[in-house]
Parts: sequence; structure tokens; C-alpha cells
Amino acid sequence: MEFTLDFLIQLFMTSLGHWYVIIPAIIIGLVIGAIPGLGPANTLIILLPFTLSLEVNTAMAFMVALYCSARMGAGIPAILVNIPGTAGAAATPFDGYPMTQKGMAQQALTLSFVASAFGGLIASIFSIFALPFLARVGYYFHSVEMVVVMLFGLTLIAVVSTGNTLKGLIGGLFGLLVGAIGPDHIYSAPRATFGFLELYDGVPVVAALIGIFAISEALLMIEVKSILTEAGKVRMAAQTRWTETMEGVRMAAKRWWHIVWTSFIGLGIGVVPGAGAPIAAFVAYQQSRLFSKTPELYGTGHPEGILAPESANNGVTSGSLIPLLTLGIPGGSTAAIMLIVIQFHGIVLGPRIFLDMPTFPYGVLMGMVVTYLFMVGTILPLARYMSRVTLIPTQYLAPVIISFTLVGAFSPRTYIFDMGVALVFGVIGYIARKTGYQVSAILIGVILGPYVERYLMRALRISEGDPMVLFSSTIGNILWVFLILSLILPPLLERIRKR
Repeated sequence: MEFTLDFLIQLFMTSLGHWYVIIPAIIIGLVIGAIPGLGPANTLIILLPFTLSLEVNTAMAFMVALYCSARMGAGIPAILVNIPGTAGAAATPFDGYPMTQKGMAQQALTLSFVASAFGGLIASIFSIFALPFLARVGYYFHSVEMVVVMLFGLTLIAVVSTGNTLKGLIGGLFGLLVGAIGPDHIYSAPRATFGFLELYDGVPVVAALIGIFAISEALLMIEVKSILTEAGKVRMAAQTRWTETMEGVRMAAKRWWHIVWTSFIGLGIGVVPGAGAPIAAFVAYQQSRLFSKTPELYGTGHPEGILAPESANNGVTSGSLIPLLTLGIPGGSTAAIMLIVIQFHGIVLGPRIFLDMPTFPYGVLMGMVVTYLFMVGTILPLARYMSRVTLIPTQYLAPVIISFTLVGAFSPRTYIFDMGVALVFGVIGYIARKTGYQVSAILIGVILGPYVERYLMRALRISEGDPMVLFSSTIGNILWVFLILSLILPPLLERIRKR
């Protein structure tokens, strides 16, 4: 196969010919992404009979479009009502929701859409040209390197704790303890399950996310008449014109470089099997704040605080498919469902795919490129109307949120138990918010805690308990240096600025 311009144009035109499945998939993905608990994996399982009936390239175009748009859709409730649609959007409310409260929901949504579309687009285009090279990246990231990558995400606990470090650290520690519930990662012995069989796989992350963010937020909404501040109401009453959407586009365009480099963080983390969008979003947010000239604005409605996680979690989409396309290893649950469809059609994935069917892996990535181009045109005009959700009185909004999110908590595992978990975490989140504890710190601990433990225990197991194994890798040591610098530099730079 010759990798020429004609080859790329042919791939692009072929992918463009699948528009009749891509556009419906984008609409479905945006809707299911915006409903907490309903992720692309669950939807693709439901639609499996449909995708199996399609020709394999058409089926992949449909599934890839749904996967990408669901990632973008998850940012919509995160910005409008402080409820991330998936764990991958858990860092988006940090700055998205404060912008909404100020009456800038339209600009915040536009920032999210532009970052998602162009972050995903950049990562997809780069993946096409670097596919064979990226396939080898996963080989260089083992347990040791992944421990350091996870620690990058955990340092966000300190970032979100700005203002009350002690309460932030207590919240983070509580999250880590909750994340430790379930089987240990060596002998699979259950820990702190209190006899509940439903906890033998650990605390369900989706239910915990829904409880901590959605239900606790809905309980707080009941106490006020509107989620907008007084200034926000005035601003919302005066706007909902196209100029606000264009203002959001200009904000994103001024920070184009920010979208580019955070999308590469997502791509790099997505390539590693087992890593995912939550890690990419947290790491990108932490790095974005570290290198920002205005770190004190993060958490108050800063545009870069939306661009970084949204660009990164969409950069993950193409990265997570690379292990699948080049090695036949699914990088996540959605990729695993795609593998079922691919195998059903008799295609064997692996290194020989580049000799036997070179157009297939490149065609899948080109399908992503076309999807993101379609998404720019379909979703941006909707920001104007979506922002009107914030004008709905909370007496109507709160019951709807609780009802939808409880269904979302039930759907991943179809356990009634998970709805109870969501309610318990909702009460915990409500108490935490009322007493000044950061629910974000709790959630970071719940999501990243099991990952850190898994990779740390695996590394120690391989080294027969020698902790120095954590410093035995060149890549790992380089990452350690960056991690230490990321902890030292912010207070150092702050001190220099004050002088």
C-alpha cells in the first residue's frame, strides 16, 4: 500500500459516503451522552443487532460516530447543571458550571463543542499519519509508568482544594478509601463490601458519579429558585443571540494552541490500554492550570478550564481505538463491542491488517475525521437553544434530574442496588457541599484510586515487593521529574509573581 494523497482522498470520500449513518449516530450519541449513566457502550450493546446487519465499514462508521458524539454530549449537562454525563466529563464542571451561573452558558457550551470537535479532529488526523508508530507506544507504558501518570491526575486533588486544603485532602482521602472497596488486585479478596455481592466488583463509578454530582446538585437546587446568579439572570435575559455563540468561538480560537496540546495528552493516554477519558481529562486540566499565566482563575469560569478536559477526552477517542486496530486489543468497553462486530465479519485484527486490509484501520480513523467535521456543523447552532435550559425554574428541573439520573445509575449493570448507591452518594455529596468539602476531590479519589492501586500492586508484585521498581524505568523517571516539577513550580512561580 502506498500512503499517498490519492489514497487519503479516496478514504475521505468513502467515509463521506457513509453520511446517512453518521448523522443519525451523531444525534443519538449527543442524546445518550447527555444523560448520565447512558454511555456509548450500553447503547451499542442495545444496537448490536442493527450494527451486525450492516456492512462492516458502514457499521464502523456508525459506531465511531456515536462514540465520538457521546463524548461531546457528556459535556452538555456538566456545563448546564453541574452534572457530567460520563466520568470522562468529570473535570468539565470545574469551570463550565461557574460560567453558566454567570449567564454565560452559551459561550461555555460553544467552548466545549469547539474543543471537543477540534481536539478530536486533530488527534484523529495525527493518528492516521502516525498509526504504526502509535501502535508501539502502548508497549513502552507498563505498570511503573502508569503509576506516575495516575499520580498526575491525583495531584488535581490539591488543585481543587485551593482555598481550603485540609478539607480538600480529607475529601480526596475519603474518595480513595471508597475506591478501595471491592476485590484487592492480587488475590481478588473482597474488602469492605459489608456482605453486599453487588460491591464485589467495587463501587459502581457511574452510580457514585451520579450521586456525588447529580443528586447532590439537585438537592441543592431545591433550596433556590434558579441556578443562575442575579447577574446571570440579567445576562441570560439580554442574550441568546448568535453573537454569544460567535463570542465562544472567538474565545476558543484565541486559545487554539491550548486545544492542540491538550488533545495530544488525550491521544497519548488513550493509546494505553486500560487508561481512559477520566484520566486524560484530569491530567489535561492539571497541566493546563500548571502552565497557565492565570492559574488563580481556574475554578471560577475560566475558558481554558473547559477547553483542556474537553479537548483531551475527545483526543482519547482515536487513541483508544489504536490498540484495537493494530493489535486486536480493545482499549475499553466501547472498543470491545466494536471488536465483536469486526470479528463477526471475519476480519482478523493485528499487525498483518496493514498487509491484508490496509484500508480498514485507516478508514476507521478517517471516519472519525468526517464525524468531527459533521459535528462542527450540527452542534454549534444548538448552543443558543441549549443554554435556555438554565432558565427553567429549579422546582421543575430538580425532579427531572433525579428521575433521569436514577435511571442512568440503574442502566449500566441493571442493579436496583446501584440506584441506592447513587442516593447514598447523593446525600454524602449534599453534606459535603453544605460543609465546604470539595465533591470533585472525592470523585477524583473514587475514579483514580483503583487505577493507582492496580498498577502499583502489579509493579510491586513483579518486583517481588521492591519499591525501587518505581524508579527502574527511563520513561518512568522522566515522568517522575515532570510530576515533581508540576508540584514545585506553581507555588514557586506564584512567589516570583508576588515579588
